[in-house]
Amino acid sequence: MWDDALLIAGVLLAALPAFVLGARGMFRHRGYVTGDPNDRASVIIMVTMRALVLLLVLALSSITLISCIGALIKDVELHGLVYVFFTLDLLLAALVLLTFGRSDPRPARRRATPARR
Repeated sequence: MWDDALLIAGVLLAALPAFVLGARGMFRHRGYVTGDPNDRASVIIMVTMRALVLLLVLALSSITLISCIGALIKDVELHGLVYVFFTLDLLLAALVLLTFGRSDPRPARRRATPARR
């Protein structure tokens, strides 16, 4: 029972926020210049791979949540594959957060010059 609740909390607190942040940053290309028209294939591949990772995170999160909620309601033991899905979900969520799920860094503030006295 406690492991079901921990898995639900892990998905709700880690994987779903990573999915939302990744969906917001899927089309951003930090550090990558897209001005060259011959280089559009790499941008298409990058966005496609990001979409596939987000789809996989969504699928694994939904499978884990449905399995855990069903196990809590029916009071049965979880299948071992649910733990594997949960671990894979958290690893992919970390991948999303560390790559394209981050927000843009804030611009550095200029140092103020001291006022004349």
